[in-house]
Amino acid sequence: MDKKKEIRQEYLTGERPLFMGKDLKIFDTVFDNGESPLKESRNIELYDSMFKWKYPLWYSRDILAENCTWAEMARAGVWYTDNITVRNTLIEAPKNFRRCRGVVLENVDFPNAQETLWNCAQVKMDHVTARGDYFGMNSKDMVLNDFKLVGNYSFDGAKNVEIHNAKMLSKDSFWNSENVTVFDSFISGEYLGWNAKNLTLINCTVESLQGMCYIDHLVMKNCKLLNTTLAFEYSTVDADIRGKIDSVLNPSCGTIRADNIGELILEKDKIDPSRTKIICKEGSDGNRCACA
Repeated sequence: MDKKKEIRQEYLTGERPLFMGKDLKIFDTVFDNGESPLKESRNIELYDSMFKWKYPLWYSRDILAENCTWAEMARAGVWYTDNITVRNTLIEAPKNFRRCRGVVLENVDFPNAQETLWNCAQVKMDHVTARGDYFGMNSKDMVLNDFKLVGNYSFDGAKNVEIHNAKMLSKDSFWNSENVTVFDSFISGEYLGWNAKNLTLINCTVESLQGMCYIDHLVMKNCKLLNTTLAFEYSTVDADIRGKIDSVLNPSCGTIRADNIGELILEKDKIDPSRTKIICKEGSDGNRCACA
């Protein structure tokens, strides 16, 4: 491969200044006052550079960005782009990463992550912080580690997601998701996981009003539920809870183990109580599990 052309300390403006750019190393450069500066680009490295206007990387391939900045007006910055790695970067702009494949984010901060990371695939994230609603909607094949999120409706419709060491303040997270596993994390937010399929929480702490309802195959292993009320409604559940559950409402079937359940509501006109087995260290109702 030919040596990459270097661009250093430029101030580039206007529409598409590096349209269809190929085999470039870009250092200390500012892109301003013009849309789509690197549209249709290939094999690009960016270092210590800044995007200040819209749509910088659309339909691009094989991109590396290190120590860069996306300003607030660099909106919808990375769409339809494959094989992109972003490291040590601040992305202030919303609506970034849409319909991308092969995304690696390392030490990235999204202070305005509204509608970010939608419909993406093959995503790896390490030490990412985000603030904004609808993060990760309809994305798939994701692995996240050391993730912090403040924002509601996260991972709606996501599939094949693995999360480690996260802190999430997120109402309605994991709605309509499929095959999500969360390890060693803290999640706080109402209505966690509704309409999900195959949601697994391992060594997690959850705080949630009406959390984990309407789930097909919920598994919780060695978890804690803080201030969690009306849990598991119409869910198929296998839950191993350390400590107390404040209240449980009408699980469809399965097994729930806890030290204590403050209020157990099993309404015979809505569910068959015999299909759920309740096991408490401080007493059990002896219900037999009839769930396949």
